[in-house]
Amino acid sequence: MDDRLFRNAMGKFATGVTVITTEVDDEVYGMTANAFMSVSLDPKLVLISVGKKAKMHDRIKQSKTYAVSLLSDHQQKMSMVFAGQLKEDYEVIFERFNNMPVIEDALANITCDVCKEVDAGDHTLFIGAVTDIQIQDGEPLLFFDGKYRDIQSSTSSLV
Repeated sequence: MDDRLFRNAMGKFATGVTVITTEVDDEVYGMTANAFMSVSLDPKLVLISVGKKAKMHDRIKQSKTYAVSLLSDHQQKMSMVFAGQLKEDYEVIFERFNNMPVIEDALANITCDVCKEVDAGDHTLFIGAVTDIQIQDGEPLLFFDGKYRDIQSSTSSLV
């Protein structure tokens, strides 16, 4: 099977959208990702999958920490910034939570210490021990079939 068929099939799984952040030498880095999941309640563990060619890969390996910001439905532009989809300059001001950079007004911010790295083909699975969580009400930013979606109408949303 070819790569496009595989990608198209995986795109049929609707997901929320996150921004993963870390900090190395007082410099903040982020990337958009939908490869995120909870792993365990006791202990509290979450997992992110990061491509080995992504700049974020080596930064997380170095920092041994990451934060996950679960984006709300009004944060599509933020997702596009960290996915490299916007050509215009866009200044991101990070909020600090548990001494980590996170996206302000996200539905949830989760800070983690990497407790295990699992080699998985062209990605590494970073399992994080959750160190703190903050949440707020709102609707999620969704991604399905290669497009941002609205939870109410299930149609593509506009920026």
